[in-house]
Amino acid sequence: MPKIMEIIAKETGGKSYQTYKYSYDSIGLPSIDYDDDPNRVMKWKDSGETETPKKAIPLKALADQLISVGEEPIIKYFLDGSRHVFKVDDIAYNKQVFPVVAGQIGVGCCKRENKRMQKELFYRELVLTLPDKANPDSWDDAAYYAAKLKKLNASPELKRLNLQFAAIKPYSTSKASIQGAKMDSLAVGIIQDHMIETEKRMVLELVKAKKLNQNSYLLKDGSLEYQKMSSGKIEFRSLQQIKHNYNWVIGVSKSFNPELCLDHTGKKNSNYIADLPVFHRTPVARYVSSYVGNDVEFGVWYIRLRDKRRTQTPFDGVVKVEKILMDYESQHGIDTDVVNLISANIINERNPTCYGTDRRWANHLYPVYVTESFIKSKYLGENMFLNLF
Repeated sequence: MPKIMEIIAKETGGKSYQTYKYSYDSIGLPSIDYDDDPNRVMKWKDSGETETPKKAIPLKALADQLISVGEEPIIKYFLDGSRHVFKVDDIAYNKQVFPVVAGQIGVGCCKRENKRMQKELFYRELVLTLPDKANPDSWDDAAYYAAKLKKLNASPELKRLNLQFAAIKPYSTSKASIQGAKMDSLAVGIIQDHMIETEKRMVLELVKAKKLNQNSYLLKDGSLEYQKMSSGKIEFRSLQQIKHNYNWVIGVSKSFNPELCLDHTGKKNSNYIADLPVFHRTPVARYVSSYVGNDVEFGVWYIRLRDKRRTQTPFDGVVKVEKILMDYESQHGIDTDVVNLISANIINERNPTCYGTDRRWANHLYPVYVTESFIKSKYLGENMFLNLF
């Protein structure tokens, strides 16, 4: 039975080299990956809540009160997305050789009901990226790659394994020459965009099913700062188009860049986050991100979940919380009582910990950890996936 790259080479008129296959995760260099926009500068003077507190707000009493009275947590759903990306081949068109990159995408949502976590939704999608030279006419990419996708999914091997690819997508080879970017990095970016679009689809499905409301929030692992996309479905490319789907959604980031926070005088203010007392939150800051577009405003604040005396760095145990400002909130800010209630609920999610199984344990919320583990358990094995090619 023909392998995937044999089919692709035949259908697109390319030459497959059957080069060494590997996971990008296995060769990555040490780096700090931030969930938020690495160029975003946030000023504390731009208040994003109805009150304008000047100091950190203590929340331990409210968090304990919610537990003592048996108050049902307002955060009911937990969403996470991840990807495993692989170099699967090199392919030649017009005497030029280009990388072929494929990825597994997992996006899952778990619901907590009666103190038990259970699956609500799960998407596993396989995506293949090819150089745009694979379409010799450079015309009507959507129809061209849809036809190749249909041929690929009809292959006996994929049918035998009951697998299908969700998309074949081109990456721009001209961008590599103009911007100096590596072509495999551009291909990985295409797969990342597909994962983000899949997250947006899942949120939309929850909204359509009327699962989310003021007593039933969705917590998304990571930032809500979705960059504008040039590809994918038109209705998902801009956050402005879908921001009302996120009325009852909060983003919680385990990693963020504290160096980009400025005080009201414009000086760096990262020590304010580092010195945040345990079970306190910062005031809510309002900002817009060029990464997303100036037509969407965010409210962001930080909460310390762990005593810094028991963590490795001053920022361990601190999470960044984001909420997209709706129309009324853009004018007046998020209701301070709502911010406190959300924050107290997040504090109560800190235990039990996943200590020893994840270096980010101090910043983890347990239901998010469970959701992440569920998604990772659904991936195809690396050898099985690479053997498809």
